[in-house]
Amino acid sequence: MDSVPKPGGIPTGKERYIKGAALGEGTFGVVTKAEDTVTHKIVAIKKIRLGKYKEGVNFTAIREIKLLQELRHPHVIELVDCFPHKRNLNLVFECCESDLEAVIKDKFLPLGTPEIKSYLQMTLRAVAYCHESWVLHRDLKPNNLLIAPNGALKLADFGLARVFGSPNRKFTHQVFARWYRAPELLLGSKAYGPGVDVWAVGCVFAELMLRKPFFPGSSDIDQLGRIYQGLGTPTEETWPGHKTLPDYMEFSKTPAPDLRGAFATAPPEALDLLKKLMAFDPNRRVSAAEALRHAYFSAQPLATPFPDLPGGRQRFGDGGGGGNGGGDARAAPRGGGAEKSPGSGGGGGAMDAGGHSNASAKRAKTAPRAGDAMHFAASSASHASPATEPAAELMGGRAYRRRGDGDSGPDASRSFAAPMSTGGGSFSSGGPPGAGLDRPALTMVDAAYLRKRKLALDDAFLAASQDIEIERVGAE
Repeated sequence: MDSVPKPGGIPTGKERYIKGAALGEGTFGVVTKAEDTVTHKIVAIKKIRLGKYKEGVNFTAIREIKLLQELRHPHVIELVDCFPHKRNLNLVFECCESDLEAVIKDKFLPLGTPEIKSYLQMTLRAVAYCHESWVLHRDLKPNNLLIAPNGALKLADFGLARVFGSPNRKFTHQVFARWYRAPELLLGSKAYGPGVDVWAVGCVFAELMLRKPFFPGSSDIDQLGRIYQGLGTPTEETWPGHKTLPDYMEFSKTPAPDLRGAFATAPPEALDLLKKLMAFDPNRRVSAAEALRHAYFSAQPLATPFPDLPGGRQRFGDGGGGGNGGGDARAAPRGGGAEKSPGSGGGGGAMDAGGHSNASAKRAKTAPRAGDAMHFAASSASHASPATEPAAELMGGRAYRRRGDGDSGPDASRSFAAPMSTGGGSFSSGGPPGAGLDRPALTMVDAAYLRKRKLALDDAFLAASQDIEIERVGAE
């Protein structure tokens, strides 16, 4: 299966690249830095282990390769090459040195209005191009927005991406990391469009301004509670038909608060754009192309040109590597290296280069400890190791965990996940408990549903235990 040089003398396949240091290793393969002997550019090679021949190539890898071969845009990661070697499939990506998550977390980097405008504008351009090409990304988050050596932002990890546009086509709602998941997905909608990506862009926009996640929910119910607390509970006027969604649950009514309380220093145009990006009704949510024409981008100060943007201090492979070996070229996910599932683009996704800079290590030491609610609410370092539930691709009735969506590193024990409460909790923008808006309470219907769910799980566990006992007795 090894490639050989072409008659013209140009090497192909493995012979074309001079491999360097390993950037990371994950569930599906190893990511290595290399030099392209043809273009003399630095690239990142992800080696995917194919395993037994009867298993073939992971389907998400095929999907991502197909899409990235068709998508060509300055702000979309470039798939340079793809070649087999022995029993492995090698994907060659342009090499990026950092990602937006590392930029947000680095407190030594200035993130003023010009820098935020630039990062948001590049993100919207990439998303608008994907939507014009009838592609839904479905996994937008800072960890998948890579920073190239020239400062340009690159949208990466198309393992969950799908082509859309067919009438009445159904998709799984278990996509996106929970913190960036649109409310229609949390309520079980399987018929959706570009609005789910736009909502995630709004979450990234808010995170850039706050320098911490806007809605860091610890469960799907808690995520909805945080969204309703921050934006108010939807009504039939603001979101017609939302009560008919499969997983609809009723929360206590909460009026929409003034976003100025959470974004004290944001310009008025920024708050107006944020409201349009995060409208409850997907049909009223602004498109990525329309968002680019918003007055926010023409108001002073203008966006900083990307070559002048400050670079993240954390680089892939810093501190000896590690990471998760995910694909294109990105920093290790928050909270350490969790497994990457087939449904999250692990078969051909982006490269998660590991390692932690000295600044990251210092921030980890000052992260709040579990149970210290006051410290968690007041400290801006609380996002150093956030926990998100994995988005999953349902395959045969089984959900698979995704990388970047869980805490499995040393910081995991320090992260604090605020439980769903019946009030008294503060809004996600910070402040001591009880100082912000009260969080919506669960209704009696919700409580009854959760009790039934627990009883069903208990019955299933009991039945499984009896089956195991019968098998043990039969074996004896």
